[in-house]
Amino acid sequence: MSDATILPIPRDLLAPGTGDAPFRAVATLSDLPPGRMLRLSRGDLDLLLAHTEAGLVATDDRCPHMSAPLSVGRLEGCQVDCPLHKGRFDLATGATVRFPTTGGLDADGAYHRPWAPLDAPPKPEPSDDKARARALTRVRRLRYYPLRVVDGRIEVRFPE
Repeated sequence: MSDATILPIPRDLLAPGTGDAPFRAVATLSDLPPGRMLRLSRGDLDLLLAHTEAGLVATDDRCPHMSAPLSVGRLEGCQVDCPLHKGRFDLATGATVRFPTTGGLDADGAYHRPWAPLDAPPKPEPSDDKARARALTRVRRLRYYPLRVVDGRIEVRFPE
C-alpha cells in the first residue's frame, strides 16, 4: 500500500461522519515531505495534513482554542504550535501540551490561568469582558480524519 507510516487516531477523537465515508485523494507524498504541514479545504472544512516524525496525520486545521489555522504555526516533532496564543498540541495523542497564553478551560472544564512567555511581562487575571471571555473559552480536543496512502497518493475520509 505505502511506505509512509500513518499515525493511529487517538481514542474517541475520530471526526463524526468519517467512519464509513469514502476515501478521497487530496495530495501526494511528494507534496508533504517529513516535517511539513499542508492545509486542505473542502467546502467549509479546513484540514491539516502533517508529516510528523512519527508519521502522517489528518486533523482540523483549527486550533481547538480559538480556531486559528494550525498550518500557519510551527511543527516540531509531533507537536504543532498555534500562531495566535502559543498553545501547543500533540498530533500523535491529541493532548494539549502547552495551554494558550490566554488561559481558559480545558476539555474537561478545569480552569488554567493566563501566562506569558519568559520574554514578556506577566499576564494578570482577566479584568475586562473581552479578557474574561477568552479566559472562559474551552480548549476542545482535536478531531482526526482517517487517511491512507495508495500508490503515493494521500487519501482522506471527509464527513458525509
